[in-house]
Amino acid sequence: MSIALKRAYAPPAAGDGYRVLVDRLWPRGVKRDTARLDEWLKEAAPSEALRQWFHAHPEQWGEFRRRYLAELKTQREALRPLAQRARSETVTLVFAAHDAAHNNAVVLRQYLALLTAAS
Repeated sequence: MSIALKRAYAPPAAGDGYRVLVDRLWPRGVKRDTARLDEWLKEAAPSEALRQWFHAHPEQWGEFRRRYLAELKTQREALRPLAQRARSETVTLVFAAHDAAHNNAVVLRQYLALLTAAS
């Protein structure tokens, strides 16, 4: 399984494979035609309320992760095709957050890995 993470502001590369934007909001300043996205999976993003809460409380990474995983469980069937795709090709989760270690794409990659293992 190959799931990569990449900021929306980094240039697309041939090795990115299937590129999926996993934010609810379009990244500011990124042009749609140069983003080279294959899919925009808004339902994989944290809810608006959770996104705003985490923005106000970035030090609460563990709590954000717990809440976001609970939200992802409700999207299990919608996310299954992406997990299955990652079995056969590289999938790159594209995100806009500045913190590359603490963002929704990090949690989503972990969740997709669990989905793949369970299938």
